[in-house]
Amino acid sequence: MYKKPYVIAEAGCNHMGQMEIAHDLINTAAYFCKADAIKFQKRCPKELLTEEQYNAPHPNPANSYGDTYGAHREYLEFTVEQHAQLKKWCEEVGITYSTSVWDITSAKEIASLNPEFIKIPSACNNHFEMLEWLCENYQGEVQLSFGMTTHEEEEEIVQLFEKHGRAKDLVLYNCTSGYPVPFKDVCLLEICRMREQFENRVKAIGFSGHHLGIAVDVAAYTLGASVIERHYTIDRTWKGTDHAASLEPDGIRKLVRNLNAVYESLRYKSEEILPIEKVQRNKLKYRKR
Repeated sequence: MYKKPYVIAEAGCNHMGQMEIAHDLINTAAYFCKADAIKFQKRCPKELLTEEQYNAPHPNPANSYGDTYGAHREYLEFTVEQHAQLKKWCEEVGITYSTSVWDITSAKEIASLNPEFIKIPSACNNHFEMLEWLCENYQGEVQLSFGMTTHEEEEEIVQLFEKHGRAKDLVLYNCTSGYPVPFKDVCLLEICRMREQFENRVKAIGFSGHHLGIAVDVAAYTLGASVIERHYTIDRTWKGTDHAASLEPDGIRKLVRNLNAVYESLRYKSEEILPIEKVQRNKLKYRKR
C-alpha cells in the first residue's frame, strides 16, 4: 500500500531577504498550492565560509545581493526571531514549517524552535559534528539529501543515525545536485536502490528534484518516494540562483493535484466488476444471441 504523498515547497532563499515575500510564499503554498510543508534555509555565513570564500565576489554577479559572496549570503539570512515568526505564520494557515540548516549554529537555533522536521542539504550531509548534535539534542524528524554522495558515505551517514537510535526518525532523499538537472541525470532508479538498501532501516525514502516540470515527480512517487520536495518561488524570473530551477505556485499546485490523483489510483480492484462498471456492463457488454 502506497503512503499518501507528502509535498514540500522549498522556498529556500527565494524570499530574497524580505519577510513580506516569505509571508506571501507561505500563504500561497498553503491556500493555493495545498502543499503539506514549506521549507526555508538557515546559514551562519561566517561559520560556514572560509575568510577567502566570504570575501570573494559572487560567482554570478547578476544574482548577487552584496559586494562579496559573504555579504550576499548575509543579506538573504533571517534571524532566529524571524524564523520564529515564519513558523507562527505557517501555523496560522495550517502548513508545516521547516528549514534546512547548513552549520551547527544554525542547527541549534532552528532546533530551539522545535519544528516537526529539520532538513540537511546534500552539501552538508558529511558534517558529522552537526549530525551528531542533532541526533543527541533534537527529537524531531531529520530529512537528508544524498546529492553528491558516494554509496560508502551514504552507509556511514545511516550508521551514524543507527548508532544514536535515531534512524527511524530519518528520511533520505534521492537527489542529483544541479540547477536545473537534465532528465538524463535525474536517475530515478536510484530510488529503487535506496529502498532496497535503506527502506527497512529509516523512516522513509523521498525525492528532492531540481529538474524542470512535474512529470518526473509522479514517477518518483510511483517508485516509492513518498516525500516529494521541489524548489518553489513566486516568479521564476526574479533575481537569484534558485528561481530558474524552481516551480511557480501553479506548478506546485498541479504537482500536489497530480500526486494525490496517482495516490487514489494506485490500488487493485475491490471486486472483479466494480459498481461503476455494472451499469455500463448491462448497457454495453456483448451478449450472445
